[in-house]
Amino acid sequence: MFKVRTLTETKTIITSQFGKIRLGTEIVPLTDAIGRFTASDLVADTHIPDFDRSTVDGFAVISRDLVGCSESIPAILRKIGATKMGETPKDTVVSGQCYYVPTGGALPKGADAMVMIEYVEDFGKDEFAFVKPVAPGANMIFRGEDLTPGDLILPAGKQLNAADIGTLAAMGRTEVEVFASPVIGIISTGDELVPPEADLKPGQIRDVNTPMLSAAVQHLGAKVIKTQIIPDRYDLLQQTIKDLLPEVDLLLVSGGTSVGERDNLPLILEELGQIFVHGIAIKPGKPTIVGEIEGKPVFGLPGNPVAAFFMFTVLVKTLIFNLNASKFDQPTFEASLTRAVSSNHGREEVILVRLETDLADPVPSKSGLISSVSRANGYILVGRDQEGLPKGAAVSVYLL
Repeated sequence: MFKVRTLTETKTIITSQFGKIRLGTEIVPLTDAIGRFTASDLVADTHIPDFDRSTVDGFAVISRDLVGCSESIPAILRKIGATKMGETPKDTVVSGQCYYVPTGGALPKGADAMVMIEYVEDFGKDEFAFVKPVAPGANMIFRGEDLTPGDLILPAGKQLNAADIGTLAAMGRTEVEVFASPVIGIISTGDELVPPEADLKPGQIRDVNTPMLSAAVQHLGAKVIKTQIIPDRYDLLQQTIKDLLPEVDLLLVSGGTSVGERDNLPLILEELGQIFVHGIAIKPGKPTIVGEIEGKPVFGLPGNPVAAFFMFTVLVKTLIFNLNASKFDQPTFEASLTRAVSSNHGREEVILVRLETDLADPVPSKSGLISSVSRANGYILVGRDQEGLPKGAAVSVYLL
């Protein structure tokens, strides 16, 4: 029988049972670090940039020389040199002088601003007319403006994205210490399941959960061990779990999680380990199981692909972040419903929506149709004590 918990209670149980699990660390090349989680605080050890740098193509000047200049009364300055890319100018600019600097080039000493070349006219004989004043610091980046030694670049537990990789490269880092990738086993069960490439026979459906969950796991920098589809046989599922468990840090089993005659996972978990949660007061996702075998987390996800997707997102994804000493903060936006939605199930309900600016348009969905998730870009939760929401209701949209 189900021992139903709320979603909040389930999250608390997962944290209490598995919240202290940590994986080892390893050093990986920067080129392989995307999606991985930093194992320690990363601190700058140099200035970025290491020189005053121009953001435009033009002339380095002393800004006070251009006070009050205009097209009718230009400021006339003498050019004393030009920056070569990749080199630091040896000259020093004094009042009445200017210096040509290309975009990204180093400014000479003495200059405190850049003037775009569009606002400069060549009078010949190294004399240039400036027709627009500039403020100190205009069109340039000062040495250390991005980072200075001792600045925190990235905190421990940060999932590395493309910009982070670029920042580390700017620091001269070619490697980074990250948490070891969790190894996650995925098992899909069901007599009716066939691989995605199979031609369907009457009564058969293609296995959606294995490729879907594998993609979700790999997106988090984890490694996947997949099995063949396991039919609804107690002995086969039990042996597959026994064989897979020593190789993984976390196990996901989809299907066979309810209380029917051919739902074998609850019995196997009780025999090999223990169950903490069997049943969550949410739709879709009620027959979700949270348990452990030999201290390793085991999630029984519903065979319904939509339910499996949501339970992965709100429970498993959070735990994977936790394994990496990180916290998953799902982005939310405030919006108004474009039409009313009904809900009277006595449990929280997930409603798929399409978020456009500040409007949330509910996406029509039926049980198990994963394409409805593809058409949505977010979802809302209707409380278990609410009988739906009216058109125009203010809602918090969780981004997918």
